[in-house]
Amino acid sequence: MVRIILLLLAAWVLLGVVGSIVEGVLWLVLVGGALFLGVAAYGAIKTHKRPKGIKGPKP
Repeated sequence: MVRIILLLLAAWVLLGVVGSIVEGVLWLVLVGGALFLGVAAYGAIKTHKRPKGIKGPKP
C-alpha cells in the first residue's frame, strides 16, 4: 500500500514539473510570436525610410 502511494506521489510530482515546463515554454512562444509580429509590422511601416542601396568604397 505504501509503494502505491509513493508511486502515485512520484507520478504527481513528475507531471507537475513537466506541466510547469510546458506552460513556461508555451508562454515564451506566445510572447516571442507577439514580439516578432510587432517588429515585422514596425519594419513594414518604416520601409520607405530605408536606404536604396549600399555604397561601398570606390576602386
